[in-house]
Amino acid sequence: MKKYLIFGMFCVFSVLNVKSQTNKTLTLKKDDKMKENIYQFKVEDIEGNDFDFSALRGKKIMIVNTASKCGLTPQYKDLQLLYEKYSKDNFVIIGFPANNFGSQEPGTNNEIATFCERNYGVSFPIMGKISVKGDDMHPIYKFLTQKAKNGLVDSEVEWNFQKYLINEKGELDNVISPRVLPTDDSIINWIENKK
Repeated sequence: MKKYLIFGMFCVFSVLNVKSQTNKTLTLKKDDKMKENIYQFKVEDIEGNDFDFSALRGKKIMIVNTASKCGLTPQYKDLQLLYEKYSKDNFVIIGFPANNFGSQEPGTNNEIATFCERNYGVSFPIMGKISVKGDDMHPIYKFLTQKAKNGLVDSEVEWNFQKYLINEKGELDNVISPRVLPTDDSIINWIENKK
């Protein structure tokens, strides 16, 4: 009788242990789900070529929605200066022209490219015009603005020239107001790892 009792207890503990291990496995699988990052995105640049964000692995990235006819348009000058100063230090700026605010980016991709080059000598990558809010929001901006996707914060694009700072792992680090200049200390310190 003792043998059967001990055998029965052994079976019960074995089942409980297997159940416990199964739960741990399920939990691990759920927790191990890969967090989204910027490297999953491929977009079209202003000239219609494919641009793969995975090519920017290991770089700090500033993503900014731009417009040619906005009171903040002169920020192009500071963005270009910032890019020239830090592009050799694994830093890149990616501009996304958008017409979401006061129809301040009405031009075609070709017109936008000409404007940026002629007026500000822009040499950092500019993508094709997209929507950064609303029902037709581009998937990259869904990532940037939704905590469920970026793991950091929910945000809304307030106006043209809002800045999203992406770290070397492709993760969102910070959201900077449109009115904060690209040369602000908060941005410089982030680029130089002084934050």
